[in-house]
Amino acid sequence: MTTTQLRGCGTALVTPFLADGSVDEPALRALVQWQLAAGIHMLIPCGSTGEAVTLTTAEHRRVVEITVEEVSGRVPVIAGAGCNDTHRAIATSREMRAIGATHLLHVTPMYNKPPQRALLAHFRAIADACDLPIVLYNVPGRTAVNMDAATTLELARDPRFVAVKEASGNLAQMTTIVRDRPADFSVLSGDDGFTLALMAHGGDGIISVVSNVAPSLMVRLCEAMLRGDLAEARALDAALAPLIDASFVESNPIPAKAMLAMMGRLQDRVRLPLVPLAESWQARVRGVLEHAGLLAS
Repeated sequence: MTTTQLRGCGTALVTPFLADGSVDEPALRALVQWQLAAGIHMLIPCGSTGEAVTLTTAEHRRVVEITVEEVSGRVPVIAGAGCNDTHRAIATSREMRAIGATHLLHVTPMYNKPPQRALLAHFRAIADACDLPIVLYNVPGRTAVNMDAATTLELARDPRFVAVKEASGNLAQMTTIVRDRPADFSVLSGDDGFTLALMAHGGDGIISVVSNVAPSLMVRLCEAMLRGDLAEARALDAALAPLIDASFVESNPIPAKAMLAMMGRLQDRVRLPLVPLAESWQARVRGVLEHAGLLAS
């Protein structure tokens, strides 16, 4: 297996919906094209930000298929394929490979609470069954299990695992992985607010929620860090801070979709058990967008 090392800013894409609840395919295509025009380095459809857990199998396939079509080989497409049923995760992985994804994103299984040795078995079973490079995803706030640095590093020594999206919120754990990883294994932040800190420690970038709304700014932040321009990166990080805060006033992707709707890029639709942004947050979120110059005049 050969693959270009993953670096820079990747967008964890939202999935646009129409009023009748179906996937808004034109809005998705336009969102992908806007991301590409902004210089995004990778796209990640059907992760937690994409509400993958409430997509049907056919919808999941279609969202990734559209992303692959629009990208047309220009950047990696890292398709969410995670599941807390290993057999289903394998079936989804094979489906994503068949429709042209370049990588797979696999989250630690939620609800089951597997021990560390079970995480190793789960991820290795997927890698044995599908020959796409795998990006590991550690987000204990959603899954109730943290993948220890030692577990991540053991998998990193296997070339089938090419990166980790680290959203543990534990900078010490993240920097341990950066320090001890193989040279060709990427460490990507899973939290927008940790982008600068992780990259300052040698990390490779971010799989971002905020880049749904401000792709150019997030791309510039990552590129500044990759070329060692800390002053520029700190200025961009400061400019992005209000957007980052606003993006998580309620559960992701509720605020991101509200912002994109305010920007005219999609309808403000999420699927139950999520609901649209509370009225009490609307003015603050709109004000942040206005201050950032992201609303059309």
